[in-house]
Amino acid sequence: MLPTSSPQIHHNGSLSARDAARHTAGAKRYKYLRRLLHFRQMDFEFAIWQMLYLFTSPQKVYRNFQYRKQTKDQWARDDPAFLVLLSIWLCVSTVGFGLVLEMGFVETLKLLLWVVFIDCVGVGLLISTLMWVVTNKYLMKHPRDYDVEWGYAFDVHLNAFYPLLVILHFLQLFFINHVVVISSDWFLGYFVGNTLWLIAISYYIYITFLGYNALPFLKNTAVLLYPFALLGLLYVLSISLGWNFTKGLCWFYKHRVQ
Repeated sequence: MLPTSSPQIHHNGSLSARDAARHTAGAKRYKYLRRLLHFRQMDFEFAIWQMLYLFTSPQKVYRNFQYRKQTKDQWARDDPAFLVLLSIWLCVSTVGFGLVLEMGFVETLKLLLWVVFIDCVGVGLLISTLMWVVTNKYLMKHPRDYDVEWGYAFDVHLNAFYPLLVILHFLQLFFINHVVVISSDWFLGYFVGNTLWLIAISYYIYITFLGYNALPFLKNTAVLLYPFALLGLLYVLSISLGWNFTKGLCWFYKHRVQ
């Protein structure tokens, strides 16, 4: 729902003390965390819409972020519904990995904890903080009127991570031991597997670029597309030399829980 009242502006152009407090980072964070405890206040239908469009038309997702800035004066999400659904996807797909790799209950539980708290939360916080620092320090236009919100950097990471998660942690499950058996050493197996990795990481790079390109106060955001060159080179080398990324992932998952 759109806000029914607008912030009160003093004659000198500044926000009232109440509205200024409402828009502080701490107030936004408190509001976000509080909504995590109230499922009825979350818009899961809209979050599902975003997840679908991240595959088909991610630009539309970031247009909504621009609209939120105009109506609620913040770029980052104020509704944790997307994070909740992403967490469910992550847990279900990780349990699926445990079943495919024939892990026991304890091993699957260990894998789930590793994936959620290290691979998703830990790596996500690290990447978001790194991008937050880089964009604010090197990609900002002058004169500097705005900053990239850390929460927005985290949202960009979550947006980019979701297609990667679905491709590598869900779709790939059906091929690991069946169809083309991408965990094997034969050509068709690692060709299909490495192609899925190429598509997944390409989604991550492109959606990350779109996220920061949507901010009008950033410059030279095209540099975020440069990793495509390295990705293409790595893909060609992997096919030529017979590297199997999926087999490596399966080995890593098995050994990290032993």
